[in-house]
Amino acid sequence: MSEDLPTGVERRSFDGESRLATRGEPVYGEPTDEGWRLWDAGRSKLGAMVELGMDAGLAGGDTVLYLGAASGTTVSHVADFAGPTYAVEFAPRPVRDLVGVAEDRRNLFPLLKDARKPETYAHVVESDVDVVVQDVATRGQARVAVENARFLADDGRLVAAIKARSEDVTREPAAVFEDALAALEPTYEVVATERLEPYHEDHLGVVARPR
Repeated sequence: MSEDLPTGVERRSFDGESRLATRGEPVYGEPTDEGWRLWDAGRSKLGAMVELGMDAGLAGGDTVLYLGAASGTTVSHVADFAGPTYAVEFAPRPVRDLVGVAEDRRNLFPLLKDARKPETYAHVVESDVDVVVQDVATRGQARVAVENARFLADDGRLVAAIKARSEDVTREPAAVFEDALAALEPTYEVVATERLEPYHEDHLGVVARPR
């Protein structure tokens, strides 16, 4: 399976188990092995997608726009192997942590912005990014993906984690996922989907490309 991993992502042994890892400074107390740090799929939806074998279209050196970066747990791993990585987060408190993470990663650019308003950071984020990663836990997750399609290169990829409970806690997750995929369809061609259990309950991993 390792041959399918992005350049800069490897499997290393942690406590006798083969686990995903990236090379970089530790961020959240994760175990390390000779400069490699555990990429815990249980703490990262993107990590879970890679662990489950989804082809996210990620490659070493890619330009990435990461929506919903929070305090930097997952985006720090992305920045370990990607090229310029723009990290959008709405809440000031986690952005302070994100700024600290970026001190050790010169290619990581924290943006205190609302992913629902891409026009507010369009002057900063370069066009034709290789990958948009969406990890926003809010209503209208598909709409956020559609509004940020403007940044993607023609051969780029959307990699999204749809959280059913952020959309509607009263509905069955399968119905929520169906609606989200339908909302993506006019803008994206969905190429892969997979539930993220056992790592994340009621989440759907989605890989799509712009139409």
